Amino acid sequence: MSFGEPERFGERTRPRVGARTVAAAACVVLGLGLIGGALTGSWLTGDSGTDGVRNAFGTARTLWHSVPVDDLFPPTVQGTGAGPGGADRTWTRIAVARDGDCAHAFDPLLHKALAPVGCQRLLRATYTDATQTYVTTVGLLFTKADPAAMSALAARFRDEHLDSRADLMPRPYAAAGTAAAGFGDRQRASWTVSVLTDAPVVAYAVSGWADGRTVDTPQPAADAVRSGATTAPAQAGLGNEAQGLADRVERRLRKTVGTATEKPS
Repeated sequence: MSFGEPERFGERTRPRVGARTVAAAACVVLGLGLIGGALTGSWLTGDSGTDGVRNAFGTARTLWHSVPVDDLFPPTVQGTGAGPGGADRTWTRIAVARDGDCAHAFDPLLHKALAPVGCQRLLRATYTDATQTYVTTVGLLFTKADPAAMSALAARFRDEHLDSRADLMPRPYAAAGTAAAGFGDRQRASWTVSVLTDAPVVAYAVSGWADGRTVDTPQPAADAVRSGATTAPAQAGLGNEAQGLADRVERRLRKTVGTATEKPS
């Protein structure tokens, strides 16, 4: 039996399951090793304005087409302790969007807020929980920004609480024939947006019920996961769905870079 090359964003819409070729793996390791090495050096020196950091940002911006789909959005994500009360979660990927620009991916005001860092490429995938009760779209926006611009945007989101405004939400990715077929704007229940400062990336997730029910008052994940929260999204654990998946995809991105720096080039 022979296996094809793993799918990358920019090549096909749907992922293929197969073994990665040695050549593809070597290219990914080499590319990520260069990124991780530059970032690690800047962290050790504490200087975020060096040419090395800027070069790392420029290289990281190309990850969307050099890393296999499964490396960024695995077919299965384990969420140990990610559910309400520390319950475990398992998410299964049910759809991968074709990589593209940011048109129609965000509510208008969120699109405007993100405009200063630009949109190099947007990657999205939608997952469902083990019971197919909930659906969650997770996204990685690769920006055109330098470290200073990403830090400025992160500060603005923090200071103005832009990540908790219901008129600044990411939109879901619905795919026909899946549990997320009816996952539209009115089905959004909880969300989270994270502006990274060590990479030109904005990570986000938005969750809802798989049965297509509408939500009159969505709640940011940070509020929905708090003890004592009584809203419908909070009681259902939809804040945990959004936050848990976003956190794990973000960690995976950083871990991939960090691991690559430890391998010989």
